[in-house]
Formats: sequence, structure tokens, C-alpha cells
Amino acid sequence: MKKLLLAAALPLLATSASLPAQNPAQVAQLRDAALTDQVAWDITEGLTTEVGARMAGTPAEARARAWAVAKLRALGFANVRVETFDMPVWVRGEERVELLAPFPQKLVVTALGNSGATPARGIEAQVIGFESIQALEAASDASVRGKIVFVSHNMSRTQDGSSYGDFGGARRQGPSIASRKGAAGIVIRSIGTDYHRNPHTGGQNWAQGVRPIPAGALSLPDAEQLQRILKRGLPVTMRLTLTPRNIGIRQSGNVIAEVPGTNPNAGVVVAACHLDSWDLATGAFDDAAGCGIVAAAAKRVGEAGRPLRTIRVIWFGAEEVGLFGGIAYRDRHRDEKHAVIAESDFGADRVWRFQSNVSTAAQPVVDRIAHALAPLGIVKGATDEASGSDISVLTAIGFPTLELSQDGTRYFDYHHTPDDTLDKVDPAQLQQNVAAWTAMLAIAANAPVEFGPVPTRAGQ
Repeated sequence: MKKLLLAAALPLLATSASLPAQNPAQVAQLRDAALTDQVAWDITEGLTTEVGARMAGTPAEARARAWAVAKLRALGFANVRVETFDMPVWVRGEERVELLAPFPQKLVVTALGNSGATPARGIEAQVIGFESIQALEAASDASVRGKIVFVSHNMSRTQDGSSYGDFGGARRQGPSIASRKGAAGIVIRSIGTDYHRNPHTGGQNWAQGVRPIPAGALSLPDAEQLQRILKRGLPVTMRLTLTPRNIGIRQSGNVIAEVPGTNPNAGVVVAACHLDSWDLATGAFDDAAGCGIVAAAAKRVGEAGRPLRTIRVIWFGAEEVGLFGGIAYRDRHRDEKHAVIAESDFGADRVWRFQSNVSTAAQPVVDRIAHALAPLGIVKGATDEASGSDISVLTAIGFPTLELSQDGTRYFDYHHTPDDTLDKVDPAQLQQNVAAWTAMLAIAANAPVEFGPVPTRAGQ
């Protein structure tokens, strides 16, 4: 295997002909070779098999960090390290729900992140149903007080995942709204699009001054069953048992590895993913595959010749429970020059769109990347909008950003569920991702232009 560390420094404004992988034919060759990549699958398979679920702040996530360091070093990366940070840790307990009246039956539920706890015996209360979070907000406090709130919605499949933003409010804000109105607890229809009896967990944080209450998500078939029962017009009584607990401050960390560039003054190119997962499954889609994609692509670019800029691979910790890794990285590195940043955290299905938010001077580079991606079936999207989960805290403070949008049509079938397992990853689509990332990183890491400052949008 070729080493990722080579050669002497080049000036930032060197001609593109003198830089590796800047000739379109060279980029195309790198891109096409990546369509047979096995490294991304090896990482995805290894992480999900040898570590499994990796809940933030737990011993499992610590094992994942150790695994990641060993793997990245074995792949030839330089400066492999862990940057630790402290965070509060919530862990799951018992999870049961059953209807006591008018039609006794058991349903399937999982606790939402940071859910409050019921007593060990559970709570029993009448259910009040709402078709949306807006309907819950409009309800009188008196109608909700002492009851178990149920919020449904009609989330649909979309290629770009846009429905998640709208309907995710039931999970993110619903528990706080219900608590403020005096509810005894809340269950929501899972934020997902599958029809298996697999409930979707996910993060939510209590609004300031709000008392935590038990908060869970029903699988979609069970949520629709409860809707049908409520429509009968008879009083519905539920027993809900959720016994999670907060175990205090624990340690997480970001795993960082680099392909060193020839010019330290040129800034770093970030290729990111997140290492942690929810505890219900092995986190193959979310986000072991993303870690495989970015590491495999960075390795390929490094082996083609030492790039102008350092490529920094970041496997963020504690994304699922509140972007703690992204925040810790921002606070530690915000004054360091970042040429451009990007993240893979939307599964493993094919990339279909390329978006960017960079300087006007860098638009020719954006065009060059788009041209290199077109043979992979990737279209050019917005040039004033790009982000990612962990890197959103960097994008928010003006870091130039690139985005390779993956097809999200089936992503929310598996997202945060017990079904997020290796068998859902399509090897050919995973390889297309690696090819796209290889082309993008090869050009971005070597382009002799500045990607920032990012233009300010009107009204900002």
C-alpha cells in the first residue's frame, strides 16, 4: 500500500497543472477506479460487526473510538487521534405500552432520547389525540392536563429528505409542548416511512423550565391502530411504562485522521461522518456507511499524490444525542483555517445531487466538480446552500461547505430503528458514493483558489 505522506510544499496559487488530480482525465480515472472500492464496505462491515451499536458516552462508543483509531492507522492515515469531550448521558430502560380500554391490546413503543421516566409500574391515563404538532399547540391546557398525548402526522417519502424537517417537530418539540400543557406523558407516531413494527427513536431536548415527562414513539402500524381506535369516539385508556435514566457526565470524543497537504497555509478540507449510533441497532446506514465513504475517498486521493491541502477525516462522536462532537470541534478549531467542509450522514444510497455554499471566486471549481460528478448521474443543485449534521455548527459561522446529497427515498424506513443493519447497505450504491467523494475531494483539496468567504444572503 502506498503511504499517504509524501513530498514538499507547494504555494497556494500554484498552477493547477502542477497539482495532483487536477487534470480532468486524472480526476475521471480516480473517480472510475473508486467504483470498485472495497474499503468503504470493509469499514462499514467491520464497525457494525465488531462494535455494533454505539450509543454516545457509553463503553460501546469508547470501543468504537479504539476500533476507529486502529482502522485509520492501518489504512495509512497520519495524525490519527481522539479529541475527547464530556457530555451528559441518558440510557434506555424498560419500554412497554398497552391499551386498557376500550379495546385492550399491546402496542410497540420506544423511548425518545432524554425521555422522562414513569414509575416502575408505569402510568395509566386517558389518551388525547392530535393530528399534528400544530393542533397540540392550539389545544387548551385544560384539555391536555393529566392525559397521555398522542401526536400523529403524515410524513411521506422524499428523495431529499425534506419531510423530516417538517414532521420531525412532533419528536423534537412535541414533548416540551405536551409537558407545558400539563400532560402526564406523550407518544408520537414514529418519524419514519416504513410499515414494520419497529418504532423510531431520536433526540429531543426539553425546553428551558419544562419538566421532563415520559416520551415515546409508536411504530407506524401501532400509531395507525391507535388513530383508528380514537376515531371510534370512545374514551381510550393507556398504560405507559418507560424507565430510562440519566447516568451523569461521561466522555465521548471525535476521531480525527489526516492526509497531510503540502501547504499548511492552504487550510484543511474536512470530510466528516459520525461514529456514534442509537442503541436499537448497529447503525449501518446511520452512520457507519458515511464513515466508510469519507475515509475510503480520502485514502484514494492521498494515494494519488500528496494534495495541496490537508484532508481531515473526522468521525464525530455524540451526534445523535445533540451534536456534541460538532460543537466540541467548533470550539476547539474555529480559529484554524478550514478551506471547505463536507459530511456524509444520510445513509448509503446513491448520490444524486451536488450542492455548495462557497465564494464567488470558487464557482469555477464548483463547476469543475459538477462536471466530474455528472457521469455518476449527479446533478448540480443550489450554489448558496449546503450543510450536514455535525458540520452544521461550522456552516452556521460561515465555513465554506460542499454537499453530496444521497437518495433519501428509503432512508427513513431504517433511520433510528432496530432495522438499521448492514444488510440494508447496497454495495454498488456505496461504491458510487465513494466515487463521488473521491472526485470532489481530489478537486477541492488541490484547487488553487479560496473557497471563502461565503457570500451573505439577502436579509441576513
